[in-house]
Amino acid sequence: MEITSQDTINQPFKEKPSSCFSNSLLSKTLKQPIVYSYSYKRHQILYQYNIICHFHWFKMNNNNNMVFVLIHVFVLFSISMTVVNSVDWNFPAVFNMGDSNSDTGELTVGLGFQLAPPNGQNYFKTPSGRACDGRLIVDFLITNNQIVMATDKYCMILTIITISLLPCFKSIHLDFPAVFNFGDSNSDTGTLVSTGFETLYLPYGQTYFHPPSGRYSDGRLIVDFLMDAFDLPFLNAYLDSLGLPNFRKGCNFAAAGSTILPATASSICPFSFGIQVSQFLRFKARALELLAKSRKFDKYVPSQDSFEKGLYMFDIGQNDLAGAFYSKSLDQILASIPTILVEFETGIKRLYDEGARYFWIHNTGPLGCLTQNVAKFGTDPSKLDELGCVSAHNIAAKTFNLQLHALCSKFQAQYPDSNVTYVDIFAIKSNLIANYSRYGFEQPIMACCGYGGPPLNYDSRVSCGNTKILNGTTITAKGCSDSSEYISWDGIHYTETANQYVASQILTGKYSDPPFSDKMPFLLKLKF
Repeated sequence: MEITSQDTINQPFKEKPSSCFSNSLLSKTLKQPIVYSYSYKRHQILYQYNIICHFHWFKMNNNNNMVFVLIHVFVLFSISMTVVNSVDWNFPAVFNMGDSNSDTGELTVGLGFQLAPPNGQNYFKTPSGRACDGRLIVDFLITNNQIVMATDKYCMILTIITISLLPCFKSIHLDFPAVFNFGDSNSDTGTLVSTGFETLYLPYGQTYFHPPSGRYSDGRLIVDFLMDAFDLPFLNAYLDSLGLPNFRKGCNFAAAGSTILPATASSICPFSFGIQVSQFLRFKARALELLAKSRKFDKYVPSQDSFEKGLYMFDIGQNDLAGAFYSKSLDQILASIPTILVEFETGIKRLYDEGARYFWIHNTGPLGCLTQNVAKFGTDPSKLDELGCVSAHNIAAKTFNLQLHALCSKFQAQYPDSNVTYVDIFAIKSNLIANYSRYGFEQPIMACCGYGGPPLNYDSRVSCGNTKILNGTTITAKGCSDSSEYISWDGIHYTETANQYVASQILTGKYSDPPFSDKMPFLLKLKF
């Protein structure tokens, strides 16, 4: 399997990996090598990474838990660096020494040793002298740089690391037949736009989808990267009826502007959390009704089993807190948090009563670091913290998260047959903002798409992609030249590159309670 940056990561990934299974998720058995290639630019140097991993797995039943044992990991980590002034690495030839891991035919030719089918079946179609169903690591190294296999010239520095890991490690259940998502604009894949309440214009979507996709970013959201990790397709919005949406693997009820508390007449979006849960109940009832009528609907809607074994994801609460600052004091907002969480608990209890058992709950991020909030509430430097974020907003977010975590623990104790995973998004995003340059970003708070220029490039009067006349002058909120250098996309939401970083950290498992793994991250099954 070959995966290039063009196939999986339109905007380069920012963080240098430490191994081929860094920032990854254990999913299904792999029978072929993964070749994962991407580049990133930092400090005027372009780094090109090519990572080839060959995995062998087997499963054992142990008290109904699947234990995955990693027998061998062969990692090839090849690095070529090209400084802006074009320093070339140009080796005229390659001479390989090794054993069957890189033998391209020596044994069969030299000793007349015959390899019978199905050796070679996946690529060469007939046995090629390679002890594999297709290509070897050395083949991928060469072809990945567009060089003829094992014979011609190529340009590369090679470092080969062989790792053998025998200890077992356990994982929580992550092989879900479907995902049902609830939230706000952080995970809305088209709901609010589909209702006609709002329209998104370019440059929204430019990095990955190219035309606006209904997502509040230049490309993919965190939920999109997580769906990739689960080896599931992107979620269609519940209210998006065009484009032949398929809901067999799940549905997205998240809507931009949504709150946990019921919507009011002044709310941006009427689809509060309780409404989203009601939409799900209607969706489930209708799906099961269709399945009872005819099997032809099997490929379009989830099965009863999918509803019972599916993952229920939540990323909501940001708007309850951020919106309250326009009319309430910090003390009033803190006092309202228990009421907000009672509403949230009511919603997940309704889902539990309908058979939901797997709950994946994101806490809220550092609201005080959003460009919009810094522009509105951070004009007084004394109200900012050491990162340049509004202190009061982050205090509210931390308090909300503390109580949300307690709620998750209580819910798990009350319903022991459920599986509740609490994910600390605040910690991930705070670390990104505090150490942005380490991960290759140039701007931690300034918006990529906006108006006004540095230091924030944000004007609440004209949103990203829109044109307005202000004081007789026509102005347009335009996108920056390279969104991968920015964390903030439009002053409220993250860029695709930042979303990918957050997703990669989620998938390490170390920011979750319970964690995915005690000692190591999971294998991310990359799409191609």
